[in-house]
Amino acid sequence: MGLGLLAATGFQPLGFWVLALAAIGGFALLLRSATGLRQALLLGWLFGIAHFTLGSSWIATAFTYQANMPAVLGWVAVPLLSLYLAVYPALAAGAAHMLARNGRGWPLVLAFAGFWIISEWMRAWVFTGFAWNPFGAVLLGLFDRPGLAFFLPWTGTYALSGLAVLIGGAGGLLLASRRMVPLGLLAGAVTAGMYWPVGPGGEGKLAYTLVQPDIRQDVLNEPAYFEQSFQKTAALTLPREPGSRRLVLWPESGVPDYLLDGYPQRYYDHMTAFGDPRIARQRLARTIGTGSLLLTGTVDLELENGRAVGARNSVTALDAQGRIVGSYYKAHLVPYGEYLALRWLLEPLGATRFVPGALDFWPGPGPRTLDLGNWGMAGIQVCYEIIFSGQVVDPENRPEYIFNPSNDGWFGSFGPPQHLAQARLRAIEEGLPVLRSTTTGISAVIDGRGVVRAHVPMHVAGRLEGHVPPALSPTPFSRLGNWLAIGWALVLLGLAAIALRRGAR
Repeated sequence: MGLGLLAATGFQPLGFWVLALAAIGGFALLLRSATGLRQALLLGWLFGIAHFTLGSSWIATAFTYQANMPAVLGWVAVPLLSLYLAVYPALAAGAAHMLARNGRGWPLVLAFAGFWIISEWMRAWVFTGFAWNPFGAVLLGLFDRPGLAFFLPWTGTYALSGLAVLIGGAGGLLLASRRMVPLGLLAGAVTAGMYWPVGPGGEGKLAYTLVQPDIRQDVLNEPAYFEQSFQKTAALTLPREPGSRRLVLWPESGVPDYLLDGYPQRYYDHMTAFGDPRIARQRLARTIGTGSLLLTGTVDLELENGRAVGARNSVTALDAQGRIVGSYYKAHLVPYGEYLALRWLLEPLGATRFVPGALDFWPGPGPRTLDLGNWGMAGIQVCYEIIFSGQVVDPENRPEYIFNPSNDGWFGSFGPPQHLAQARLRAIEEGLPVLRSTTTGISAVIDGRGVVRAHVPMHVAGRLEGHVPPALSPTPFSRLGNWLAIGWALVLLGLAAIALRRGAR
């Protein structure tokens, strides 16, 4: 279990990638000692419990922002979730043990890397998926360089995780056999790759203003603070050059007002001081000014017979005349955050969602591209959606950039930097800039190489201004998706079989 903890220190905000690679290499050596399938599965499961408990510890913080369940339950929920997530490294370890037939050395390491790819891919979709912290994230470099995540366009995230396992496992084997020269060469190559500098990158033409208002989670959903929060956001938004064309980006939960017409009046009265969505839209239009277009997080309602039966986590595009010119509905919702899974069972036991309100959110249809005319082709991914490799872009209508509004205020201190890291992975995979506007940080502008061009730290109010970085050419991953990662898994498994066969001669 100690190796699992060390492997998780490679994730942000710690970023101890050397320890993470050493830990996964140590686990590969430990796996060689397994006497049977049951022991291999147990070793992988114990590794995973510790690994995911540390890596997902930010989830416990979410319990402090709701009043219906004891906050201490968060420190129970995280290890319970880890008991399930640990199944995936256990499957990778068990399958590698079986394929290698108790093999010692390269067959086992190659098989473990290949099956790790498959297990991470499965973790991203089984039971709606929880793709947080793919192991390949430890290979992501500093803000100004991609590190070994440079390979993402040709591998995808899950195969990058396989590469990280392969590097760690190879290092462990070389160390165990005291082959110090090859080990030194491997360490040097990996270190050079992690710190290899990149150039400044291209400049785009579309001006943007990206706002982080630093509205804390404990006041975000309190009606008494709505006007104060709006004024804070508006002050950071006002144009410096009136009439200039720009894209204005506000976070998830950026506007508490219902902006659509046609709801019963009682819903407007509850959410806004105006009681009129038209007035709310006009105020937003005056705030952004002539020549601007606003993309902001909002909430829309689903009605039946004049009664709200569901809600949508939305991004609304609003022009300088106060007209809604486009919208997107979040498709990949957070279980227990935006809807209560197994409500019929858990609600009588006192369980509730972390996001306030009795209505469950409904999912949208999936990735889509908004044609915003002079403001470009925008792909939208709300908050948590950005972590799902291969599921962030409409392949039939490739955008010019991805807007990722988020509310990370309930993610603790570990969650936001991990979230940003995963947004960088998506940028590199797809060759597209990602613009993140969050309520409390970390907001950032990321180019298609994964370089963070500008950012606002956590718990700081600020605005970013510049030009949206240009999109790069479509990558192999953008064309093939996760079939590319599965292909690399099969290559590694094929090499493991070849190595095993040669070793048997």
